[in-house]
Amino acid sequence: MGRGRLERASYAAAALAFGAAMFASGVSHAAPNTGSPETARKGGAALVRGDAAQAVSHYTTALDDTSLANDRRAMILNDRAVALARIGKTKEAFDDFNAAVQLFPEYAALYNNRGNLLLALGLVKEAVADFDRALLLAPGYAAAYNNRAGARIRTGDSAGAIDDYTHAIRLLPASAAPLSGRGLAHLELGRPHAAIRDFSRALNSDSSFAAGYRNRAEAKLAVGHYEEAIEDLSRAIAFDIKNGNLYRLRGRAYLVTGDPDAAIKDLSRAIELAPDMPEIYAERGLAHGRNGNSEEALVDLGHAIESDPRSAVAFAYRGYVLKEQEQADVGMKDIARAVKLAPDSPEVLWAKAELEEALGQRDQAIADLKRALFLKPGLKLAADALERLDGDSGDLDEKLVPGLGIDGWEVVSRGNRFFAVNRDYRRLSVPLEMVGDGAPKLISWEQRPAPLKHIGVLMFSGGTLKAGKGGEDTEFAAILNTKTNTVVAIEPHRQGSKVSTWNWDDDKVTIASVDGVTDEFKFEVYRRPAVASSRRRRYGSPNADPWADPWASPGQRSRRAQRPRRKPKTLFELLFN
Repeated sequence: MGRGRLERASYAAAALAFGAAMFASGVSHAAPNTGSPETARKGGAALVRGDAAQAVSHYTTALDDTSLANDRRAMILNDRAVALARIGKTKEAFDDFNAAVQLFPEYAALYNNRGNLLLALGLVKEAVADFDRALLLAPGYAAAYNNRAGARIRTGDSAGAIDDYTHAIRLLPASAAPLSGRGLAHLELGRPHAAIRDFSRALNSDSSFAAGYRNRAEAKLAVGHYEEAIEDLSRAIAFDIKNGNLYRLRGRAYLVTGDPDAAIKDLSRAIELAPDMPEIYAERGLAHGRNGNSEEALVDLGHAIESDPRSAVAFAYRGYVLKEQEQADVGMKDIARAVKLAPDSPEVLWAKAELEEALGQRDQAIADLKRALFLKPGLKLAADALERLDGDSGDLDEKLVPGLGIDGWEVVSRGNRFFAVNRDYRRLSVPLEMVGDGAPKLISWEQRPAPLKHIGVLMFSGGTLKAGKGGEDTEFAAILNTKTNTVVAIEPHRQGSKVSTWNWDDDKVTIASVDGVTDEFKFEVYRRPAVASSRRRRYGSPNADPWADPWASPGQRSRRAQRPRRKPKTLFELLFN
């Protein structure tokens, strides 16, 4: 949780920049320009260049003009306050904001800017009050909606943040900042598929938005689209080559896709950039262990435990490595310590199950793996182990919700989340991502005709959104691949009277969605060989290219060692394709 909060705090800083950009572009409903002195214009130019100290000097000179009207003086004070905040002179910045408010209390940008400074200082309640005032004065002020959403994220009000981000997006549909912010809020609420759509829209608006690639990668990791996550992380690294966390995330993705060599390389680079983080040593230790380098693994894990004796994951991974050395009995001592430190850690439960399997305790191993997947549905290590033990994913501490199913599909609850399950596809679990009030009732289930018989669409209610005097009912469509047991995507299908348009071809579907975005998904086509004929037919083979379906979950594919490697993409392709 700590890492997630830090990531969202870093986005709050991006929101401040977004707000500042709005003021610079004059979209903030400013007072009429009465003719800025040359020195004030020089101050603005210096601020745009990033020379905040020079900007302060110019603005101070401009303010010496005793003939300035109150509104014009307030605007210059506002700009100087922004410059002062950037060079860390917080008290002076507040003094300028407060003086400006006294001179021109109808100037919405003042409240928005002061709210940003309050938010940066952790005074969230006070910041929200300023954003409220800005929106009261200027209801169409997109930056204020965006910044208030960032404040609501800080208070844990992700649903309220989504409402504000949505307002900002309606006002500025091509701006990456509110789209990315809403994606983070969806991710916080357990809606990774919705998050992917918002991050993709943000990147379509600004392909150089490095944080968007990193955020989308996190969402893709959550839904098991590991190869696509690796590509997004590679793009993010191209923009920020000294960000150790990016190498760490890509290393994890390589590890679960069965490429420990690449994982070790990335995790080693992450350690070079952040040598004081014992958890990265623990992860590299696991990578060494899965690559057969037990000696190097134990050195890394020993260092992680020495640096942080309460690291449950480090003890669990060392237990796994000892199991690989055929010392499962010894390894169980480390597992016991890990369980004592963190009994509900999904990684600890996975490692425990690995040792239980080695000791012949199959039923207990399956139970622990199911518990791990309940706590962390995207933990591929646990999913692969459960598949190996031939245990289905049923009974993950789930409860049947009667009256919501259709055509063999049932709705179950796991904690505060809902999933659709079907006995005919026991390894397929469909997250029912809700956006409004109500229950996720299943509406229809349709499988496509040949050659896409393995593709189906499960429609379900997404709840009722507040709109005007009443509400708007929503429906979502989960596109499923029953051959690979994966969720390809979850698309908004209906909102009120708006309905998406779907166009199917032999190997793809194009969806013009209710939110104005068009998405396209391609599928691997499976056809039966033609009966003996003088003409040769070309047809797809499920064994010809196990990666032809980019949405297929790695948990259901053959191991990396058995699949052909794809030619790595060039830096140009990663940046611009």
